[in-house]
Amino acid sequence: MSIPYIQIDLWLIILVIATVVAFLVVVIIYGIRAHQQQVSAGREEFIGKAAEVTTKMEPKGVVRIYGEQWTAILDKGKAEPGEEVLITKVEGLKLRVTKQE
Repeated sequence: MSIPYIQIDLWLIILVIATVVAFLVVVIIYGIRAHQQQVSAGREEFIGKAAEVTTKMEPKGVVRIYGEQWTAILDKGKAEPGEEVLITKVEGLKLRVTKQE
């Protein structure tokens, strides 16, 4: 019992190798670019952004920003649900906010 001789065209081998190399080059380039970009998420990005009040704040309550619920402390006055407040400071898991004028 013998195995028949299999012949693969040289151009097919070259094409497959070139395709794999091109794919790896593209993946490596995009990987390097992804690591060089500055992080655009996190608590540091909240300062100066507007958040929506979800519970009555007098002065403590809950606000929503980027789809997340955060405990917040209003610097002065009261805020009703639906109002917008500005984030002035992040203290651990609490936000310091002020009413928008």
